[in-house]
Parts: sequence; structure tokens; C-alpha cells
Amino acid sequence: MDAVVWLVLGVLLGVAEIFTTTLLLIMFAAGAFAAAGAAALGAPVPVQALVFAAVSVLSVALVRPVIARHARSALESGEQAFGVEALEGATALVLERVDDGRGLVKIDGELWSARAYDATQSFEPGERVQVIKVRGATALVWQDDISSPGELPEAKR
Repeated sequence: MDAVVWLVLGVLLGVAEIFTTTLLLIMFAAGAFAAAGAAALGAPVPVQALVFAAVSVLSVALVRPVIARHARSALESGEQAFGVEALEGATALVLERVDDGRGLVKIDGELWSARAYDATQSFEPGERVQVIKVRGATALVWQDDISSPGELPEAKR
């Protein structure tokens, strides 16, 4: 019975991690699964709690920093950007009017939904814009007069 409780706790913590993406709750989920293993082997509840605490603390102290170090963005670490990160700073061609709510741009031959980075701006078809950020499948764009790729408009002032 104790093993089932620990398994349910582990699954709940794992599901909660999906919504928080902090890489913290998953470490406690690992502790709960380890405690479930201890319970399945017949360990008493105080030993199960100790296993839970030990595995959780060790996971947070040893595993999480390694994951966090590898999860840094390429721009932060100075490596070559790839994926959507590589689109930041790219020039795009407006295909359908882009404003604060919607739009369509072409970036390196691919069509992307877009919104204006500054809600007061809008861009008409044929204009060139620069991708400031990518959020999900939407490119946030700004006028194409930014001095260097990746520099945010606020930094120009």
C-alpha cells in the first residue's frame, strides 16, 4: 500500500513538472519513486521517508545543476545558435499585414505567423522586418533598422 502512495505522489509531481518546467519537481518525483522502491522491498515508513529525502536532495544538489548548465541557450553560452534560437536577429519579409494581433512573414524561405514586438507598430506586405524573439510558433518582429542581430530595441536608446 505504501508503494502505491509513493508512486501516485511521483506521478503527480512529474505531471506538475510539465506545467512548471522548473526542473525541481521532477527531482522530488525521483525521490518518490525511490521511496516506492523501498516500500516495495518492505522498508518501514521512516526509512521510506529517509530514502525520499535523500534521493530528492541529492538529485537537486547534483543532477539539477548539470541539467541547467546544458539547458542554457546557445546565445548565453557563446555557441552556434540552432532551431528557433537561430531565427532571432534574422530578417523577414512581411507577406500579410503584421500588427499586435496577427500577421505572416517569410523567414529563410519558411512561413511564420508574426506579431509586432511593439504593439503600436504595424508592417505592410513587402516590408522587411527583423525577428526579435520567437514565442511558440510566432515571430515577434520589429522594424529592420536594428544595429546588430539579437539587440533588443530597448538597448538602442
